[in-house]
Parts: sequence; structure tokens; C-alpha cells
Amino acid sequence: MKRFYQDVTIVEGRDGLAIELDGRAVRTPARALLSLPTRDLAEAVAAEWRAQGDEIDPAAMIFTGLSNAAIDHIAPDPGAFADGIARYAQSDLLCYRADGPDALVARQAAAWDPLLDWAASRYDAPLIVTQGVIPVSQPEDSLARLEAAVRAHDPFMLAGLSTLVTLSGSLICGLAIVEGGHDPDALWRAVQVDEQWQSEQWGEDSEAAARNLRRASEFSTAGAFCTMSRV
Repeated sequence: MKRFYQDVTIVEGRDGLAIELDGRAVRTPARALLSLPTRDLAEAVAAEWRAQGDEIDPAAMIFTGLSNAAIDHIAPDPGAFADGIARYAQSDLLCYRADGPDALVARQAAAWDPLLDWAASRYDAPLIVTQGVIPVSQPEDSLARLEAAVRAHDPFMLAGLSTLVTLSGSLICGLAIVEGGHDPDALWRAVQVDEQWQSEQWGEDSEAAARNLRRASEFSTAGAFCTMSRV
């Protein structure tokens, strides 16, 4: 789509902050008003619209896309969406450890144990750690408390949290960013322990490295989206 506007402005509305293009409000793909909860997020979305060239590239508008998802796909039934995120606790990456070599086992423990300890303290939700890939049943009380923590978030926070969790494979990592103030870049390095180990042992594949850089950028952006969406 060709760029059809010159001016991008932020306008205060009854339900939040709207983005206007030459005085006309931006709407989501489902034609709802793109109403944003915070000034920081509105500034980020407006910046994406201002940065477009002669052709509009939706793929380059990550904050706009996540906001659209929050309004169109999550807000109609946030509880059901939250439940889908919470199910990651049943098979959280941090709970599945290698059985060797010892150096990798130690590296996983150093990166992942503090996050599980944080979750156990923050939510009274200890999780069981196992070696290998055979599924382990997690305590029902812990799963229920983690589900409640996810359900407590509004659609905008859920949009960012969903990206964090699906990219990392860890609900605990996502919650640590959203509620614990952990640094997204540091947590991405933590969840990449296995990939980093394989790279050190066998060399780095260029395609895999490029894919990981893209995923790391998406993860960091989702963390920023959550920070900017926090009311």
C-alpha cells in the first residue's frame, strides 16, 4: 500500500490515545479504533507510521501489529487467550535439563535455576525439574497460581507476553520480564544456553544464526512493548 498521509498526530480520547493520519483516526484490521493505553506506546506506534516511506510496510510496524492483536484478537476474550499462554507452564523449557555433559548441565542450572526460584517465591509456584524430554507433571497448585498471574494482565500486556513466551518456550521467562523487571536481552541469552552450547561444539550455522538474531530482536521488542503498555 502506498503512503497516503503526511501528518501523524497523537490525540487523547475517552478510552485512550488515538493515532491520526492527516486528522483521520487509525483503525485496526477489524475496523476498531486503535486506542492505546499509554503515552509511551502511542509515541512508539506514531513513530512507526512516521517512519514509513512511499510504501507502507506492515511487517516493519511491530508495535502497531501487537496493538492490533491486543484489540482485535485478545480483548474479545482475554481469559481464553490467557489460558493458552498459561499452558506453557506444563512444559516450561526451564524444567527440562540435559543429562550430560556436566558442563552443559551446570550451565543450564546457572541460567535457569534463579528464574525458577524467582517464580517459586513470587507466585508460591514451585515447578519440578527433570532430565531429558519425558514429560513431567507439574503441581496443580503451581499451575493454578501461574494461570491466575497470567489472567491478571490486560490485552495489551497479554499480547507482548504471548510473544515472549512462544519465542522462549518458557512462561516463567515471560512473566519474569512482565512482572519481575528482568532484562529481555539477558533472558534471551539464558534461554539460548542449549543453542550456544551446540554452536560452541559444532560451529555456527549461518542460517541458524541469522534466524536467531531475528528471534532475539522480536523478543526484545516484545519486552519493550510490555514495558510501554504498563499502565
